[in-house]
Amino acid sequence: MFLVRICVIGSSGHYGYVLKALDKDCEIVAISPGFEGEDLTPLKKDLSKLGLSPKEYTDYGEMLDEEEPDIVVLNTIFSLNGKILKETLRRKIHTFVEKPIATTMEDLEEIREIYQQVKDDVFFAAMFGIRYKAHFLTAKKLLDDGVVGEVRLVNTQKSYKLGERPEFYKKRETFGGTIPWVGIHAIDWINWLIGKKFLKVYAVHSRKANRGHGELEATALCLFTLEDEIFASLTVDYLRPSGAPTHDDDKIKVVGTKGILEVRDGKVFVVDDQGFREVPLLKEGQIFRDFLRKVRNEGECMVTPEDSILATEVALKARLSADTGRIVEI
Repeated sequence: MFLVRICVIGSSGHYGYVLKALDKDCEIVAISPGFEGEDLTPLKKDLSKLGLSPKEYTDYGEMLDEEEPDIVVLNTIFSLNGKILKETLRRKIHTFVEKPIATTMEDLEEIREIYQQVKDDVFFAAMFGIRYKAHFLTAKKLLDDGVVGEVRLVNTQKSYKLGERPEFYKKRETFGGTIPWVGIHAIDWINWLIGKKFLKVYAVHSRKANRGHGELEATALCLFTLEDEIFASLTVDYLRPSGAPTHDDDKIKVVGTKGILEVRDGKVFVVDDQGFREVPLLKEGQIFRDFLRKVRNEGECMVTPEDSILATEVALKARLSADTGRIVEI
């Protein structure tokens, strides 16, 4: 097996997925900021804990020229990820990129066009690592097996502790918005679990109670119409109390013609004509390990470029709906 050379751009996202999946046949050879002045201290500390000390560049373009990596891990401030992704795709470098893969529709359309030109040679995936948690994999299998019958209604929730966020979270221009950053996970769940086309969205969001975080939205709600008259909702908030036992609180409720499935507190429950039961969980997966399998031609990755583009498009159109107060076609 050949050695997979990895470069990391930025330290503002979930590079931890990569550090947990490194094996003897891959190596982080270099790191760089995504922009001048980006603090790489957290990344360097985590690499040091693993005994790793890759070469450090001040310019990612120079790093890509010099190192010619097989994979780029892209997780700088969110507004720059899409712009840099366009470059890595043009260079035909496999890219594991933070979501949303773009914060503007213009960047997203360019990414879509470039990918169509290079898709036979390069792979990329957004960091939708929550899919790989045991309770989500279990829910996916149950729904694929038809446990709830025909799906009619889906409710999802993303609730996070806010804490003190970096400065770039406080400006829409650099952060991109809470729906594209947090709500996109649940948009991805709806797409992955239900597999029906999104048709339109009506959304609202508010910056009230954001504890001094400028333009960051503290609450949001989206209502989606899917094909076959399936309705899906998403609530997002940054109001989870500091005393809560976990940083996040993810929930899904899928209502069908034969039963109801719920994901909450890291568990999966089903209620149907046979009664109410908790379902044993499948083994947890790992997204970057899946990504490596795809790059090595050893299998498929559960998160695809098409999934990554779709979830981003839906999230950006939901943000547009919330900004304008109108229903937006998808």
